[in-house]
Amino acid sequence: MHGNSVPDSYVYVTEEGVARHYEDGSVDALAWEDVVEVRIVGDTDPDGSEDSDILYILLDRQGQGCVVPHSATDATFLARLRYLPDFDLDRLGAAVESAPDDYVVVWRSPEPPSALPDFEYD
Repeated sequence: MHGNSVPDSYVYVTEEGVARHYEDGSVDALAWEDVVEVRIVGDTDPDGSEDSDILYILLDRQGQGCVVPHSATDATFLARLRYLPDFDLDRLGAAVESAPDDYVVVWRSPEPPSALPDFEYD
């Protein structure tokens, strides 16, 4: 009996954040409130086959993030991106259509990074 194969990863999108679960049990997760940058990159299979995909890379201030393949997205993910402050859907669409080999930043948080606390040294 042949059933559907289990995907190598799957993505959960909630109001709180996004999480990608991998076949090996590892998880990349990021809360929406921590996202400060969204990048797009084309993920072409090295042997040139047609198994290419677009990757959405969401990053926090420390450079940690969550990589979401376009093939694993749905309307919920794309709708949630729209709620990021000043998110430009036209810029996203252009980046996805061009599928760059190198990444393209399609959104950065308009809020400046928080200042470091003042330390007093003795």
